[in-house]
Amino acid sequence: MSRRVLVLVCLLALMMPMWAGKHKDDGPVVAAYVTGWNEFKELPDCSVLTHINYAFGKVNETYDGVIVQYPERLRQLVELKKDHKIYIVLSIGGWTAGGFSEMASTHQRRKAFARDCKRIVKEYDLDGIDIDWEYPSCSEAGITARPADIDNFTLLMRELRKALGKDYLLSCATIADAKFVDFKAIEPYVDLVNIMMYDVGNPPYHHAALYRSEMSGRVTAEEAVQAHLDAGVPINKLVLGVPFYGRSVKGFGDTAYGALVKRDDVTRMWDDDAKVPYLVKEGEMVCTYEDAESLGWKCRFIKEKGLRGAMYWEYRCDDEAGTLRNAVWNGIMGQ
Repeated sequence: MSRRVLVLVCLLALMMPMWAGKHKDDGPVVAAYVTGWNEFKELPDCSVLTHINYAFGKVNETYDGVIVQYPERLRQLVELKKDHKIYIVLSIGGWTAGGFSEMASTHQRRKAFARDCKRIVKEYDLDGIDIDWEYPSCSEAGITARPADIDNFTLLMRELRKALGKDYLLSCATIADAKFVDFKAIEPYVDLVNIMMYDVGNPPYHHAALYRSEMSGRVTAEEAVQAHLDAGVPINKLVLGVPFYGRSVKGFGDTAYGALVKRDDVTRMWDDDAKVPYLVKEGEMVCTYEDAESLGWKCRFIKEKGLRGAMYWEYRCDDEAGTLRNAVWNGIMGQ
């Protein structure tokens, strides 16, 4: 190698971001689910994120590979890595997303699926895969379910880890109650477990309470974390999910936080036991949601307990000022 070429190579190396080639680390997590199907095409603010989970990929019709929805949007997000320290992960699944039970039911299909995940990670320059199977052995979402799904999910995660190797992220999204997954069995294979701590109640109950009150839904964030710990997930692999939207009574309208703060026909109330707000109209709760104050309490809980961080569904639901995403970032990063 000539001296001129050597100097050029060194200069290029110095110009590359320090994180280039690294697909995961042990630092705090602030992750946002970013979708591809919405008209909302603004690029996420990477200054308040460590991870983006792109929603979604799907199991293909032959149960042996992955379909990436709106691939042009995913490529647009991956471009952010050129100027930001941000990890881009493809989330596969989502509510009503089927094909998992069929795919995971045989070794041949699991292996082919995992191999295709590795292909996509390489092709798109991603940092990992997030499996959002809602939920193994449960047919509530209208998808095929078998009792064997729980064991097959473990085998799937093992196959994915084998295909991805140790340097890529592998995570899963789980129901708040910590059901439907053998966490002790999958723990060696996963880097993060994203607890979907929302949708656990409708008015007159909260859907994302931190602590138990008379108005809390079927499970609170505190209870959800404990359930996952009891099931065998190490505290430093747990990421607490929070919603950027509300759950409302019928006919209420848009429940995205950005829409809620524009309404002048409702009154904000605060449940000091549950540490969450809610909206009242004519004396009745009409919407349960999160705001900057409740997210501050949740982030404090995350840090005090030693969880890995927070994630939220979904980025586009925030207001234009980024009130919620800034609250999560500041709460987790201590700024």
